[in-house]
Amino acid sequence: MSTSTASDAIAYMHELGRRARAASRELARADTRKKDAALLAMAKAIEREEQALLAANAQDLAAARAAGLDAALLDRLTLNSKGVAAMAEGLRQVARLPDPVGEITDLKLRPSGIQVGKMRVPLGVIGIIYEARPNVTADAAALCLKAGNAAILRGGSEALRCNQAIAACVREGLAAAGLPETCVQVVDTPDRAAVGALITMPEFVDVIVPRGGKGLIERISREARVPVIKHLDGICHVYVDERADLEMALAIADNAKTQRYGTCNTMESLLVAQAVACYFLPKLGKIYADKGVEMRCCPESRTILEVAGIPKVVAASEADFRTEFLAPIVAISTVPGIDEAIEHINTLGSHHTDCIVTDDYARARRFLREVDSASVMVNASTRFADGFEYGLGAEIGISTDKIHARGPVGLEGLTSQKWVVLGSGELRT
Repeated sequence: MSTSTASDAIAYMHELGRRARAASRELARADTRKKDAALLAMAKAIEREEQALLAANAQDLAAARAAGLDAALLDRLTLNSKGVAAMAEGLRQVARLPDPVGEITDLKLRPSGIQVGKMRVPLGVIGIIYEARPNVTADAAALCLKAGNAAILRGGSEALRCNQAIAACVREGLAAAGLPETCVQVVDTPDRAAVGALITMPEFVDVIVPRGGKGLIERISREARVPVIKHLDGICHVYVDERADLEMALAIADNAKTQRYGTCNTMESLLVAQAVACYFLPKLGKIYADKGVEMRCCPESRTILEVAGIPKVVAASEADFRTEFLAPIVAISTVPGIDEAIEHINTLGSHHTDCIVTDDYARARRFLREVDSASVMVNASTRFADGFEYGLGAEIGISTDKIHARGPVGLEGLTSQKWVVLGSGELRT
C-alpha cells in the first residue's frame, strides 16, 4: 500500500486497527495447539524463503548505503543466513514455551463459599514500533501470537522490503493454522503519519511497545494516547563493595562493559568503594585501556589511575554519570560505601539494571531491597538482563515502568489478569 497524503496514512492505519481488533477476539479463543501450529508453520516458511529474505535485505541495504546511513545502523539492518536460521529457531522456541493464557492462580475459598482467583488473559491488540532490525518482525509476531494478542508491527522504513518478505511468511503460517492473517499485520507504508495514527487510536490498540533509539521512544511517550511499555535509557551500574571478591569483581566489571558496547544492559557507570579503589582500579583500568575503553573519572578515581600510569583517563562531568554511552566509554566514581552507591544509582541511574559485587550477605540484601531498578543483581554481569537469559524464551523489550510489566517483557508481560469467581449458587446476604 502506498499513501499519498497524511490523511491516506491515517485512514489506512484505522483500517488495520479495525481488522486487528476483530482478529484479537478470534485469537483470544484459539487454543495452544493452533497457536503453536502457526508458529511452526511460520518457521518452515522462513527457512524455505531464505533466499528471498536475503535478496530483500540486500535491496534494503543498498538503499540504506545510498542514503548515507551510518555503520551502526547498517549493522543492525543486515540479515544473513545465520540470522534467518535464528529467526526460525526463535519461532520454534516460543512454540515450546508454556502458554500463559487461561492460567488460573491464587484461587482461594472465601467464607461465603465462593472461590476467588485470577485468570491470565491477552492484552488485546499490541502496536510495536521498531527500527532497523528485521528479525524483530518475526520475534514480535511470535510473542504477541503466543500470548493471544493481535499485533500491528511498524518497522523502520530502512527495512521495509525485508519486513514485508518476513510478513508474507507470518501470514502463511497463520493461514496454515486456520487463524486470520490479520492477527499479525505489518505496516507497509513508510509514511511517518502512520506512527502518529498508531499511537493515538485507543479504540483499536491496547498497548504500544517502541523499540529503537531514545528519540523514537521520547516521541512515542510524549504523543501516545495508548499505554506504552518502554525504557528510555540503560544507564546500568556495577558497584564494587569493599567486601567483594576482587578477582570476581574484575571479571564482572570487564564483561558488563566490554562484552558488547551497544546494548541497553551494558554497564555505563562503575562505582568502587574507597577502601578497595587503590588496589582495584589500576587492575581494571589496564584491562579497559588494553581494550580501548575511555575512562571518565571523578577526581579521586582519576588520580588513582593516573598515578598507576593508566592511559585513556579523563575527567568526568556530572553529565557523564547520566549518559548511556553505547560505546567504549565508562564513567567511574569512587564512593565511601554502600550508602553512597545506592544514593548515586537511585539519583543518576535510569532504573534499568544495577549490580553489587560483594561477599556480604546483609549488604547484598540491602542493595536488592533499596535499589529502585527493574533488574537488581548480586555478583553477576548486567549483560544477563534480557528475556532469553531470564528464561522467558524471548522478549518484546525492556520496561523500566512500575505498572503492569517491569524488566524484560516476555509472554507473561504481554498478558493481564482478571478476577474470576467460582460459585455453586451462593447469594450475598
